Amino acid sequence: MTKSAMHDFSESALADKVALVTGASQGIGFAIAKCFANQGACVFITGRRKSELETAVADIGPRAHAIVADAASLTDLDRVMETVKAAAGRLDVLVANAGTGEIARLCDITEQSYDATFGLNVKGVVFTVQKALPLLSNNASVILVGSSASTRAMPSQSLYGATKAALRSLARSWMLELRHRNIRVNVLSPGPVETRSLMSMAAPGEEAALLARIAKVVPMGRVGQCEEIACSALYLATSASSFVNGTELFVDGGHGQV
Repeated sequence: MTKSAMHDFSESALADKVALVTGASQGIGFAIAKCFANQGACVFITGRRKSELETAVADIGPRAHAIVADAASLTDLDRVMETVKAAAGRLDVLVANAGTGEIARLCDITEQSYDATFGLNVKGVVFTVQKALPLLSNNASVILVGSSASTRAMPSQSLYGATKAALRSLARSWMLELRHRNIRVNVLSPGPVETRSLMSMAAPGEEAALLARIAKVVPMGRVGQCEEIACSALYLATSASSFVNGTELFVDGGHGQV
């Protein structure tokens, strides 16, 4: 995280807070977890690959703790919450970030791809939040990581966009259901961001060309960086956003707005 990106926050904006970020071994989830830890939080991160999680924890530092888990598995989610409860006793911030996105036109969608996409992006989010409820402190912040694809239609991304649109609906309902505990539920929706998964779509040596093509459909003329998304997650996680609830915050350079 650059100093310029963090100038509006103290270095202890999340001091003594406990956070859980799913799907945080790389990319946006990793940037969010690292940002939270740098701001004083004890951060639990999940992912399916142990080696990547261990690397992430080593990079984030001593405030990070890894739990190998598949966010689409209810059994794994139970174990995640049991681990957090035993180690910290509560959660102040929950970031449901784990997700997947398969590129497939309507004629190529299979039952397997449907189940995998909705299983992680919707089912995984529903049960991550549900199973975290007993641990969430009053005034906690729940952040569902969406996408500008929820509003900006693109060929071959109908399944992915539909799952992210579902999160917007879930946040509205959960905000009302949890208001008696002052738990805020918001959606954080990035646009195109330079991540390893995005870059994997480019042929070897064509990474710069891929970024240039994508930049043409972003009003700001570039793709985003994971640290920029993390800054917005930090805002939603702290009291700086104490009156922000049930909304969808687009961090997309205008991508989903035109």
